[in-house]
Amino acid sequence: MEQTHPQRKWQDYFGFSTDHKVIGVQYLVTAFFFYLVGGALAEVMRVELATPDPDFVQPEFYNQLMTMHGSIMLFLWIIPAGAAFANYLIPLMIGAEDMAFPRLNAVAFWMIPPGGIFFLCSFFVGAPQAGWTSYPPLSLVSGLWGEEIWILSVLVLGTSSMLGGINFVTTILKMRIPEMDIHSMPLFCWSMLATSALIILGTPVLAAALILLSFDLIAGTAFFNPAGGGDPIVYQHMFWFYSHPAVYIMVLPFFGVISEILPVHARKPIFGYRAIAYSSLAISFLGLIVWAHHMFTSGTPGWLRMFFMATTMIIAVPTGIKVFSWCATLWGGKLNLNSALLFGIGFLSSFLIGGLSGVMVASAPFDIHVHDTYFVVAHFHYVLFGGAVFALFAAVYHWFPKMSGRMVNETLGRIHFILTFVGFNLTFLPMHPLGLQGMNRRIALYDPQFQAVNELVTIGSFILAVSTIPFLINMVWSVFKGEKAPRNPWNALTLEWQTSSPPIIENFEEEPVLWAGPYDYGIDSESIDGDEEVEDMLAEVGSSS
Repeated sequence: MEQTHPQRKWQDYFGFSTDHKVIGVQYLVTAFFFYLVGGALAEVMRVELATPDPDFVQPEFYNQLMTMHGSIMLFLWIIPAGAAFANYLIPLMIGAEDMAFPRLNAVAFWMIPPGGIFFLCSFFVGAPQAGWTSYPPLSLVSGLWGEEIWILSVLVLGTSSMLGGINFVTTILKMRIPEMDIHSMPLFCWSMLATSALIILGTPVLAAALILLSFDLIAGTAFFNPAGGGDPIVYQHMFWFYSHPAVYIMVLPFFGVISEILPVHARKPIFGYRAIAYSSLAISFLGLIVWAHHMFTSGTPGWLRMFFMATTMIIAVPTGIKVFSWCATLWGGKLNLNSALLFGIGFLSSFLIGGLSGVMVASAPFDIHVHDTYFVVAHFHYVLFGGAVFALFAAVYHWFPKMSGRMVNETLGRIHFILTFVGFNLTFLPMHPLGLQGMNRRIALYDPQFQAVNELVTIGSFILAVSTIPFLINMVWSVFKGEKAPRNPWNALTLEWQTSSPPIIENFEEEPVLWAGPYDYGIDSESIDGDEEVEDMLAEVGSSS
């Protein structure tokens, strides 16, 4: 089909645009920049931890690095990266021309760079040392202006996240093509509905906690300051009411991503569409009632511990439904082990380890034993790096042809996967026994008996850092020299593959046609003519629907 409508020029990506596709790419590039910054801070920390003594950076600066690394990776990397794919894909997947509120969408993105700059500027006035949780009373004595800048940054980024969540919900519910009912939506849209609900309900509570903490800092109030009669435990409740759901805000978009990628590259329909869809909503609901399992050592009454222990374990059920459905989708499929699928399988194996250790720390007795140790660090990274970053890279490789109009270099992509998988597991797997043996987290000095394992972990972190090099080379090379991508290089079924690569400004030349099947996903018949695998798959889907 001849292209009759204009596409975006490269200059459009460097200015203020209301096009959801431009904003999605801007989100993604900005998030990757802060990923490199946060990763560099982590490497400095790992060099320090290669030896038991503070011989590379001083403990105070180590605490600043630890605080900023966690904050940047969560608020400026994973959450904006999820928003990037939501911005780019949702209108295309539902057949819309743009987001429901294009100007609000642009404002939400342009709050991200100032928030990130605020974070980095705190180094010039003494960055906070209280960790990304910013618990009082430590946060009240660890540097006034650095802590205040941190608070302002999180408030700005949280506001951006809320604006995005409102936009995603409205777009999904109100702008689908007429033929697409709610049970015909791509699973990525279901995931973004669940994510947006958590954002809208949880973020205001965090904002309130940070505003009150700011008053304690600069106005001398005592909401959380025990020296003035305040209660720091109240801050923990308010913080975790958002920050445990924040874990699902970070991973739910990538659960949706994996649900789109695996069936395409396994050449099979997704197994258990409705089970995966409703499990996203179940995770969203349960995520709001598990927050205090982070507080088992904070004087929580025994009866309350039991409630939060039970709800935390129950949340493993909808998550397990997804994992079993993804494995069933792969089972018996005609697997094309390209970069996207390799990272998808890497996600499954890594997130499974994080999920299993999550059931362990849901148990109050075990959690009390490993609290504030490297076991928690290992669990946290297996959930977020294994559960978000692996899926994020899978999404980049899967939708890069649609975004850029070019195919990626698969050799570099496979090298990137191997280095990432090896480096990630070498970095974080040994932290489990470190924590069980009692090595505390968030410290620059430790018992010399742990040095050998820490040296191994540091080597793994170097491999993980090196893995970024082939990825960056691949992205830059592919944009300029990659093979031109057809409209639907993967023979996928969702509507975004019915338009050109990259999409035209209006997304579609005419309203896309919804194909009838268990997904009720759109497909252009021209993209499957002569492809026996896809035709066999469609015949299988038709017989099962």
